[in-house]
Amino acid sequence: MNKINIMALRHSAFYSPLLITIAGGFLKKQGLEACYEPATPEKTVPDSLRNGSAHLAQSAVATSFSELEKGKQCDIVHFAKINERDGFFLASRNANDSFQWQELIGKEVLVDHFFQPMAMFRYALHKQGIDEQEITIIDAGSVEQIDLAFRNGQADFVHQQGPFPQQLEQDGVGYVVASIGDAVGPVAFSSLCARREWLKTDAAKVFMQAYREACQYVLDTSASELAQQLKGYFPKIDLQVLTNTIGTYQKLGCWTPDPAITKESYENLLEIFSYNNIISRKHEMGSCVVDPPE
Repeated sequence: MNKINIMALRHSAFYSPLLITIAGGFLKKQGLEACYEPATPEKTVPDSLRNGSAHLAQSAVATSFSELEKGKQCDIVHFAKINERDGFFLASRNANDSFQWQELIGKEVLVDHFFQPMAMFRYALHKQGIDEQEITIIDAGSVEQIDLAFRNGQADFVHQQGPFPQQLEQDGVGYVVASIGDAVGPVAFSSLCARREWLKTDAAKVFMQAYREACQYVLDTSASELAQQLKGYFPKIDLQVLTNTIGTYQKLGCWTPDPAITKESYENLLEIFSYNNIISRKHEMGSCVVDPPE
């Protein structure tokens, strides 16, 4: 059986289409044995793809913008989407079924400051007519540090990717009140990327056959069954919390059966990053996005 090395920029149930490609046996059916590992500061996605230790990676289209802003050509390109919506949530210390974004005004919010989640959060505020200067945005550090800070009583709200806020609910510490994905709408959020040379290989074509099947499977299969298959990837997360998280992402419309990155979602990404002054011009889609291998 041929090995395929897959790296993840971040590890979350949000990336279930990729994880189930491995855990659901779709790669094995195609004769591929997967090695999956999250990136670290010492072992990054770009370095691992370029030195060949990883064949493909879970990342985001927006990671290409820094090179494009420098006038460089991208040797690493994005060939399939994982999510077409932001997967972060706002959780409050109090349950609130009628939450309005204006309730953030004058409050403290722990926000994930990683470049894309932060850009999306600011754009969500903009779409809701809120000046970010009217709220206190707190940077507590890593996703684990953000979670710990909220659990220790800091801030009124917290901005997290699943399953962290769902675990807060299970523990009676916080309550999900809003979805950033609902506030922002469809966008080229997270994706699969690889070097252009690898995408020409037979292995890339075989991987895509498995991934296409998995993309449909996560839509057709119950959240509870998916959680059972993926629980080994989340040993510290309660099974019911994992089930709730996956079910929420299914309903949000994050996952779609067609893995091709759409022009509309890419243009929305450009709009968001232009608003945040992260890019100086709207880069052509073909500069960093290609069609999935056939």
